[in-house]
Amino acid sequence: MDDISTGILFALLACLIVISGYFSGSETGMMALNRYRLKHLANTGHKGAKRVEKLLDRPDRLIGLILIGNNLVNILASAIATILGMRLFGDLGVAIATGVLTLVILVFAEVTPKTLAALYPEKVSYTSSILLSILMKVLSPLVLLVNFITNGFIRLLGIKADHNGEDHLSSEELRTVVNEAGSLIPRRHQDMLISILDLEHVTVNDIMVPRNEITGIDINDDWKSIVRQLTHSPHGRVVLYRDQIDEVVGMLRLRESYRLMLEKNESTKETLLRAADEVYFIPESTPLNVQLLKFQRNKERIGLIVDEYGDIIGLITLEDILEEIVGEFTTSIAPSLSDEISPQGDGSFLIEGSANIRDINKGLKWTLPTDGPRTLNGLILEHLEDIPESHLSVQVSGHPMEIVELEENRIKLVKVFPRLKTK
Repeated sequence: MDDISTGILFALLACLIVISGYFSGSETGMMALNRYRLKHLANTGHKGAKRVEKLLDRPDRLIGLILIGNNLVNILASAIATILGMRLFGDLGVAIATGVLTLVILVFAEVTPKTLAALYPEKVSYTSSILLSILMKVLSPLVLLVNFITNGFIRLLGIKADHNGEDHLSSEELRTVVNEAGSLIPRRHQDMLISILDLEHVTVNDIMVPRNEITGIDINDDWKSIVRQLTHSPHGRVVLYRDQIDEVVGMLRLRESYRLMLEKNESTKETLLRAADEVYFIPESTPLNVQLLKFQRNKERIGLIVDEYGDIIGLITLEDILEEIVGEFTTSIAPSLSDEISPQGDGSFLIEGSANIRDINKGLKWTLPTDGPRTLNGLILEHLEDIPESHLSVQVSGHPMEIVELEENRIKLVKVFPRLKTK
């Protein structure tokens, strides 16, 4: 080195610092990449993404290559800096060279390139992967040796170095990804994706039409009453039963019943029975994602929900499940949220006691508890632990509530105020 001029040594030192910055930035850029975007780009044929994905298949080898190159460069730079320091300042130059080189490497070979790589990981990674791929082939014997020693030491510590595992997202992690998508996914689409993820946490009990609200026709009624119900029914299918809903006969298709009446010119109860389909029963607490697949597999659109004793407790349709994903339809059997909630001038809301708590929370952005009763009436009764005999005011989950109207043994109408702010 004594024969090399000082100017050449300075130039060589500068080149080494640049190379060190390249390795540092490459490492940060590779590790900061969005792996799922990388996989998507690689699948679409992006050459840079394919190179990076291949390098990241064995991250231990990639890190080994980068650290080998970075350490070799930094050690050589330290040696040259020491020579330059001694030439310029004598024995004191060793300390000066160490201090100056440390600061220069920190600023220009570590912090600056790593910050830029963290801000622009794709640009840095796709570009640097060209040289890294070549170096991986050239230095592969040295990289393999270093990794063999390193992995052996890791195994001695009782840690398994498994490189074959794939990254998988849980539903909660996927929910976070959707929420963090921002303007990349329209808000409406984000809500639909989140609703799909929620299907596994919601059961048929949560969205069913309760037993007392099921529209049905008693086949034992007189014919005029049956015709009147057929004429005024807003639904395409209704439950056909004898005397009580538990004695269900079938699901009557109104269009089919009208067709049979016109074709055969007969209007009898037997005609209705021929137009009724077999009843499709659904066990209570079936998750919505499971029931959606069952509707599809069995080619059904409507079913009656039964409890463990076989008693009918409610009704659910395919449209009810789809509403959980895309929002309300106008053809739903259940009343819409706008029919059950009426905003008041004082900031409160008049809410039907039969309103579903989940629907209230979704519509008003509230957090009423959903791990117990499913209706507002049930929530208040659980809180009171009694059936109120007169109008009274309570506070449930921070919401002041005033019972406005009672009907027999249930609360029909409640005035609910927004949650009280806690200091």
